[in-house]
Amino acid sequence: MSARRSAEQRLQELGIQLPATPVPFGSYVETVQTGNLLFLSGMLPVVDHKPKYVGRLGKELDAEMGRDAVRTAALVALAAASEHLGSLDRITRAVRLGVFLATSGDFFDQPRVADAASDLFRDVFGADKLAVRLVIGVASLPLGMPVELELIFEVAE
Repeated sequence: MSARRSAEQRLQELGIQLPATPVPFGSYVETVQTGNLLFLSGMLPVVDHKPKYVGRLGKELDAEMGRDAVRTAALVALAAASEHLGSLDRITRAVRLGVFLATSGDFFDQPRVADAASDLFRDVFGADKLAVRLVIGVASLPLGMPVELELIFEVAE
């Protein structure tokens, strides 16, 4: 039986280079570990500390832009986790994924948009490490961005 590929190996195989570690937009920290749980602050779709997208899904942005925003925020989350842990290989599973989407009142494709994060984490950590997930449509999010992710990872000591 072959050895299981690590998260870091999967990133390489997928051709994914993590973005710069996120910097808080206010008075908080990006990561807190307690015991074997790593909590991440709301992860936003930012590039170089600037919003990649501004607007609401179903109004200024379509579902594909939303999926890209979610994937961008998920990559930012992996960068924050990697910085805190030293390696994504210390993550034993994604426990909880909260996906908050700023939407117009008649946008109903939230699950497919949120799948962009779930799919990335499945590809990096494996299908057996998928998190429980909560997807919520809201009126607005910080700095006008369309997406904010909340994550809890289980980590090896």
